[in-house]
Amino acid sequence: MVPVLKERARRATAERRIPDETIAEMQEAGFFRVLQPKRWGGYEMHPNVFFEIQKLLAEGCMSTGWVYGVVGGHPYELALFHDQAQVDVWGDDDSILVSSSYQPVGKVERTDGGFYLSGRWGFSSGSEHCQWVLLGALIPPENEGDAPDMRTFLVPRADYAIEETWDVFGLQGTGSQDIVVDRAFVPDYRTHRAVDGFLCKNPGQAENDAPMFRLPWAQIFVRLVSTAALGGAKAGIKAAMDIAASRVSTNTGKASKTDPLLLNAVAKAYAQVDEMEVVLRRNMDEMIAHAENGEDVPMEKRTLYRYQSASVVRRCADLIDELMPLLGGRAIYMSSPVIQPWLDLHAARAHVANDPGNMSGDVVGSLSGQPPAFMFL
Repeated sequence: MVPVLKERARRATAERRIPDETIAEMQEAGFFRVLQPKRWGGYEMHPNVFFEIQKLLAEGCMSTGWVYGVVGGHPYELALFHDQAQVDVWGDDDSILVSSSYQPVGKVERTDGGFYLSGRWGFSSGSEHCQWVLLGALIPPENEGDAPDMRTFLVPRADYAIEETWDVFGLQGTGSQDIVVDRAFVPDYRTHRAVDGFLCKNPGQAENDAPMFRLPWAQIFVRLVSTAALGGAKAGIKAAMDIAASRVSTNTGKASKTDPLLLNAVAKAYAQVDEMEVVLRRNMDEMIAHAENGEDVPMEKRTLYRYQSASVVRRCADLIDELMPLLGGRAIYMSSPVIQPWLDLHAARAHVANDPGNMSGDVVGSLSGQPPAFMFL
């Protein structure tokens, strides 16, 4: 699909959404079923399979890789919900897709059997292709002194509006529009508690009992929004090499393909992307091994893995940054093959999960046995 996605990338950017035929082709190929439970027609494959697919898609179009990561990862979280929530979404059609916005910005009112949810959430990638959405909100404590209860609310398409607000410099094709909800009723069973994801004790594990569903949900999620950067960086590196292959400076007469500064920057980028891939693949393998052995993932590993995932996008963006000034004037045209991956990488840096500074304290603290301050890991 990589050549096809390259051809469609400009259209995705212009229309600010992934083309319908791309989504249809990914569904036909079974990509959205990789992390879906077998009892709902999924494959329950090793998460590294999912991330390999995501990286490849992102080489063709980083927006497509991003949307696949987010939307394709939601079957995993839905598998952690109460079984009735899974029935609501997949009972009649197990190919239904779900988008999200986890910002805890919603207003929640308690009522019999559930909650009323209202608010506006931004950045719901791929939402126009989905029939349900996962939305973050804090439930106010019932007793003074208690902490708010962070949950994800599962809402059907009939109960929310999509507003087109996505006008950005990178990842334009993700169509990360706003979701607006006006006092929709959400039954309690259609909510997922953040603490359950942290403790790896989720109601859906009663039916979906494969080891992969015993992983910390946050460890899956943070990879969904960082892995596309590896494909984007590869696309940027290849684009730089393609430009350098025929570029001769009109000022100096020197060929870029023999420029030692450019050669060093390309080699550095190529090597460091490979290193990041190896580390992230190892991390997921280790977590799966713990789950298969019925063990908890040690907290010092969880904090480290979370930090390493958060570092990926910024490192990839920095690597392509080093290439840009070495490619001359040809690289700055919007028609240049390096421009879109470069812009996409910088847009991806804005996601809160891609800020390693949020995790540095917990990495160091976990080494001395301190409990984490940040529970989403």
